[in-house]
Amino acid sequence: MVELVEKKRKVETNGNGPAPQLKAKPSRPSKIFSPFRVLGNVTDSTPFAIGTLGSTFYAVTSVGRSFQIYDLATLHLLFVSQTQTKSKITCFATHYHYVFAASGNEVGIYKRGKLEHVLVCETTGVITHLCYFGEYLIAASYVGELFVFRKNSDGLKYPTELYSVIREVNVSVEGEIVGLIHPATYLNKVVVATTTSVVIINVRSGKVLYKSPPHQFGDESISTIEAAPVLDVVAVGTSSGNVYLYNLRRAQVLGEKIVTSGSETSSKITSLSFRTDGSPHLVAGLNNGDLYFHDLDKNTRVHILRNAHKEAHGGVSKAQFLNGQPIILTNGGDNHLKEFVFDPSLTTTDTSVIAPPRHLRSRGGHSAPPVAIQFPEEDKTHFLLSASRDRSFWQFSLRKDAQAQEFSQRMQKSKDGKRQAGAVASLKEKFPEITAISSSDARTGDWENILTCHKDELFARTWNSSTKRVGRYVLNTIDQGMCKAVCISQCGNFGLVGSSLGGIGVYNLQSGLLRKKYLLHKQAVTGMAIDGMNKKMVSCGLDGIIGFYDFGKSKYLGKLQLDAPITSMVYHSQSDLIACALDDLSIVVVDVTTHKIVRVLYGHSNRISGMDFSPDGRWIVSVGLDSTLRTWDLPTGGCIDGVVLPIVATSVKFSPLGDVIATTHVSGNGVSLWTNRAQFKPVSTRHIEEEEFSTALLPNASGEDGATILEGAFDEVNDQEDEEFDVGKFVSTEQIDPALVTMSSGPRTKFSTLLHLDTIRQRSKPTEAPKKPEKAPFFLGLTGEAVGDRASVAEGAKVAETKTGVEAEDDEEKSRLLQFKPQDGTAPNFESEFTRLLRVAAETAQYDEFLTFLVNMPPAALDLEVRSLNSHPPLTEMTNFVTALVTGLQTNKDFEIIETIFAIFLKVHGDVIHQFDDEHHLHSALSKYSQTNDSVNNKMDQVVKYCSGIINFIK
Repeated sequence: MVELVEKKRKVETNGNGPAPQLKAKPSRPSKIFSPFRVLGNVTDSTPFAIGTLGSTFYAVTSVGRSFQIYDLATLHLLFVSQTQTKSKITCFATHYHYVFAASGNEVGIYKRGKLEHVLVCETTGVITHLCYFGEYLIAASYVGELFVFRKNSDGLKYPTELYSVIREVNVSVEGEIVGLIHPATYLNKVVVATTTSVVIINVRSGKVLYKSPPHQFGDESISTIEAAPVLDVVAVGTSSGNVYLYNLRRAQVLGEKIVTSGSETSSKITSLSFRTDGSPHLVAGLNNGDLYFHDLDKNTRVHILRNAHKEAHGGVSKAQFLNGQPIILTNGGDNHLKEFVFDPSLTTTDTSVIAPPRHLRSRGGHSAPPVAIQFPEEDKTHFLLSASRDRSFWQFSLRKDAQAQEFSQRMQKSKDGKRQAGAVASLKEKFPEITAISSSDARTGDWENILTCHKDELFARTWNSSTKRVGRYVLNTIDQGMCKAVCISQCGNFGLVGSSLGGIGVYNLQSGLLRKKYLLHKQAVTGMAIDGMNKKMVSCGLDGIIGFYDFGKSKYLGKLQLDAPITSMVYHSQSDLIACALDDLSIVVVDVTTHKIVRVLYGHSNRISGMDFSPDGRWIVSVGLDSTLRTWDLPTGGCIDGVVLPIVATSVKFSPLGDVIATTHVSGNGVSLWTNRAQFKPVSTRHIEEEEFSTALLPNASGEDGATILEGAFDEVNDQEDEEFDVGKFVSTEQIDPALVTMSSGPRTKFSTLLHLDTIRQRSKPTEAPKKPEKAPFFLGLTGEAVGDRASVAEGAKVAETKTGVEAEDDEEKSRLLQFKPQDGTAPNFESEFTRLLRVAAETAQYDEFLTFLVNMPPAALDLEVRSLNSHPPLTEMTNFVTALVTGLQTNKDFEIIETIFAIFLKVHGDVIHQFDDEHHLHSALSKYSQTNDSVNNKMDQVVKYCSGIINFIK
């Protein structure tokens, strides 16, 4: 499938980036998913740069158009560049807090990952080398130009002024520039190494001081150069794998050449470095991935560290000793940053044997694009399992980069206690590429809990997530077919292995023994699943059959024949739904309980490469070879969001919490993370067509043009799509028909709160009165006024007897509410809004405004107003209140709220009503309410019984 994807991408992009139709689409962000960041990228083939801050070392590595800064004491990630460069980063230089990163014809100056200044070089070539010393920054371009920048008088701590451009190197004659260094004590001078010669240039005057004669190093072409700790000496590496020590002052080669590899397998030297902690060692990094260590005093080889980096990705990009320490740092295009250390010798004699360097610490990731990913099913986990085409198996952390770890492929000990043969040392001895992953967290630490399916193997392999290594057992297919699908039950006890010939074997993961066999399918099995109770099992295959089984009783329940072969399947345990991707480019959703198809989703125009359920089971996200990421809404059965991706995606997975999704692509070594905005705001379920799909760039390491997880919570921008198409929002009608009894549209708990308000208040009371602490300071027991008066007396202050006019007016304004002093000189008005509206409604016989105010009041305020009704004869206010309730009941609106309010009224004022039997108006209003209530209840009773009878008849 990957070969098909790459061929399609090359045809569409013509080898030069995204297809033209993708560029022509209008840029519009997705309403659900936003690019977040890339997981698993550490370094690329660009040589790193080491910087110092006191005794602390840090390294700067490139990840495409961004860079990352690591603390070399722990290799923990410190900073990531906040913005991306316009093109791929080609080289670095450092100076204390500042990082100089070159890309194209620009040099960006960064501090703690934040861009502070940009230097532009007027050249047609690309900046390939940077060198910082003193007050100068030298940038060498691919066409041989040297741009000299120096500090100016504006007070900045880094060079910003273009001092001169030196064009003394003719690349057409002398070859391209392969090295740029500043030897110690060489004031204002740099040494430029081309493929044929070594040139010394004074950057202050712009003059060439020295150029090595032709054939100084034989017919070999120079590949790198490095300054030695000894004055006037540099080390020159060649493309033939030889190293020459060259004296610049004498212009001659010192001693014999150092041969790092045999003549038959000569390798290019990519990097050189000298050890500066007292041992006279030289290290040479080769493009075959080896590190060659040489003792300069004895002129002998110390050690060759094989396969430090993968030869297929360019070998070692750079190797450098830390200043004054026996630690060497290396990186390569295989996405690995490694540290090796020389242990001190046990003896101090000249004939002492130097121990070879050992691996100290490293950071890394996949060297090739990942092909299969899996989130563990545990809700609180932040790990992601990932398998790649480089035949490695990793566990990445979404929170901390340092927690990434590769699973060991070293075989377990045999039964007699001896290790099995075949230690993993190179790529050829690694397991074949993983094509499917299944895991369970139920038995973590007890036995193996991860099962993987490998390309062209007759068995599945077990892994242990606790020890991060391969398991004890291999689970063979039951019919000698190739392993095509795997599954682990949610209890963690059983592992299922599907064969290319259609057989399914069930193994006990604790013992590795075969327990059951299923032989339903006639072609390759492509998916299997077991529910959480180990009762139901589902399988699917290329024969288009979905099989259903009783797993506990090992009983066949039935099958469902689809119209096209099934290429993959995902299962959602909470809803008992499975989604199958078919060869006819459709997604079929099947209910496992009823064995029926519930949804068929059409939309993809090319093969579906991956899909997954959202944690709540309402959505399905899918990706395909048509370069789209689609979100399907299962309740409505349509596509509600689509993203056109610049690079084809090969798989997609939802995190257990639903906050992010992870995608893998045909290019790029990392796993792309996308944030889910729907966890913070509602998403329209309107179906969209392919013309309305949004476009998005893939996530990057710097996070530029992306969104963090919390940004969706504070995003106040309205949906452009909703505004454009005016879909509107559903608003419940106040009343469908005046003849129908309508409930309140407010919260359902309001009437319950009103009825039990006394109980709620009693429960909310403190169980014990607050007590004064036994050993409390004396002033805590006093009121604020007493403390203030005593303090004033103690300080000898006198209270002012009079105040100015302005202060008096201010005090009067503040106390007007307490004094109930009217502003217009009229009589004081003590009526609340409730009382006023009730009085006005009774005078005008219009109760609509009062009823609206009454229904919308908070429960506590409503209870207070009902209790505050005038209970002294004549009971006019009570009569008006009951009349208002009768009017509200006759309108058939807010039925349950009015009934609740009337119940509270009788509960509070029942004794008053019985006490004053001669209040004929009040008793007449109560009698009218009773008649109206009986009429409404009888009508509701008839309708409910009628509907119940019809439903029972239909059932």
